[in-house]
Amino acid sequence: MKKIVAYAKLLRLPGIAALSVIPVFGALTVGVTDTYNLILLALIGGCIGVCGFLLNDYVDADLDKLVKELKGKPLAGGHIDRIHGLSISIFLIILWYFLIFILYQGETINQFRFSALLCITLAGLLGFFYDIYGKRFFGSDFLLALGISFVFLFGALSFGKPNDITWIVFILIFNNIVHMNAVEGGIKDVDHDFMMNTKNFALQSGVYMDKEKLIIPLRFKIFSMGIRLFSVFLLFIPFFYFGYSYFPLQIIFLFLFSMVMLLLNVKLINLKIFKRGKIRKLIGVQSFLRYSLVPLMLMSIIEIWWYSLLLIFIPLIWYIAFTPLIGERLFKPRM
Repeated sequence: MKKIVAYAKLLRLPGIAALSVIPVFGALTVGVTDTYNLILLALIGGCIGVCGFLLNDYVDADLDKLVKELKGKPLAGGHIDRIHGLSISIFLIILWYFLIFILYQGETINQFRFSALLCITLAGLLGFFYDIYGKRFFGSDFLLALGISFVFLFGALSFGKPNDITWIVFILIFNNIVHMNAVEGGIKDVDHDFMMNTKNFALQSGVYMDKEKLIIPLRFKIFSMGIRLFSVFLLFIPFFYFGYSYFPLQIIFLFLFSMVMLLLNVKLINLKIFKRGKIRKLIGVQSFLRYSLVPLMLMSIIEIWWYSLLLIFIPLIWYIAFTPLIGERLFKPRM
């Protein structure tokens, strides 16, 4: 049983549903509503997301052993052999290209599908570079965000020409990943990143700890809030600039979710004392809101509006169902 739990943690079982939806968003923006194709895209997205985390665990296993919070991770703690983690990563790379072959079976490889293949390959290379060298280079968080945005673009280009909504969501995903890694991850890991000689955005911006006191400089706070405010601005652009129709309740919930996310972010970047549990909770709730905003925006834009509800609730229900089974606490991401 312990081995099963270890593999479930290694494969990020509670988060797989959220990792899977990124290319699905891309397809929805160009009008794809076919369930078969959307499921294939979700499987591809899940393979890519899990592979990225696995490779990162493999590379950082020795460093993770030095950190109390991380030394219990499956590879760092020795619960699973490192070579097994690497083998699973290689298998997932083969699997996602096999699934792409199935997705494109019988279809002409036109300029859009060729571009999609280029995007998914670039996404893999950028993710590989981040996992191997990310801690050594300032600004690598932006490369990772670009890679994940390419996964989204793969979903759109696989079925047609990107439109205005596609590019808006592309920027939203890029913003969200930059914030998740550079801001949230930078604050969460500030207690041990310096031990690893990490050259991330947070440390280079002056975020540091003095015993238990957390110091977050003004320029870092401005950077964080700038990303969040720009993302909120983009959420409403389709309706108030491009003239897309909307449901009144949709706008109300977009506004409410956005305000709660902004308030939680203000609370995060103004913390004075480093308390990992509190930081993890603030990040966890923001993650749910972040994942919900894009499908909520798409609700009146895509052909089948209730797909948006599925994309909001399936990852949430999946996460709530599986997180306790691996011994983790809800909305407190450990990895």
